[in-house]
Amino acid sequence: MGAAVARCLRDRGHVVLWASAGRGPATAARAAAAGLVDAGTVTEIAFRCDVIVSVCPPHAALEVAREVAGAGFGGLYLDANAISPATVREVVAIVADGGADGVDGGIIGTPPVKPGFIRLYLSGPRAGDLRQLFDGTPVDARVVDHGGLSGVVGSASAVKMAYASWTKGSAALLLAARVLARAQGVEDVLLAEWGLSQPGLEERSGRAASSAAGKGWRWVAEMEEIAATMGAAGLPEGFHQAAAEIYRRAPHDAEAGLDTVLDALAAEKAVPER
Repeated sequence: MGAAVARCLRDRGHVVLWASAGRGPATAARAAAAGLVDAGTVTEIAFRCDVIVSVCPPHAALEVAREVAGAGFGGLYLDANAISPATVREVVAIVADGGADGVDGGIIGTPPVKPGFIRLYLSGPRAGDLRQLFDGTPVDARVVDHGGLSGVVGSASAVKMAYASWTKGSAALLLAARVLARAQGVEDVLLAEWGLSQPGLEERSGRAASSAAGKGWRWVAEMEEIAATMGAAGLPEGFHQAAAEIYRRAPHDAEAGLDTVLDALAAEKAVPER
């Protein structure tokens, strides 16, 4: 997603840098395909750029913010990661200590980036500046109006948390339901019933298994961030703590087949029925 969004900005005429230090060949290949300029390190990016956009696995968001702040970046910092409102407020405070203005962002959609595929929700006092940066690109940047205020840091992340609580949370529940039926020896009956009353669920469960294998490692922290957001709103955290465990158990292998994924989810020692 980071490379896809960066390409949109490059195609708009902006010079877009990235830091190769500590990154693997797959990331380097995506950056090259997007036409990005390798600055080598985050420190060099902080020195050369006016705007930094952070798109990384959720568990790394705070670490990236600290690295940017430590480099003395004094420009505009957009955190567009799948983190809770509380975490993004912490991010904004960290970069502010380093001299930067922080903006909260939440991305909804999937690459490749084409018009209508991606919305970038923004909030914070300088959200409008970030929205203008994406004018004329396929990214539909929208400033979140929170009770008539657009400057509330955390509003954009709240949109992302609520949205992903259903999309990725329900995918984890669907996988758990299928594993449960398999463990009880009634998977074929469940699939037949889905075909009658819930057409499309079998196919969706297959897609969910593929996504869990390819990207589930990124979603563990995202589910935990959603759980924390739920808890802060007085709602049960357990739904998404369980979803995090589902994605934690998934094999980290994009080539894993359906049976491999379902077997991995059931691999933990079962608790005897009461």
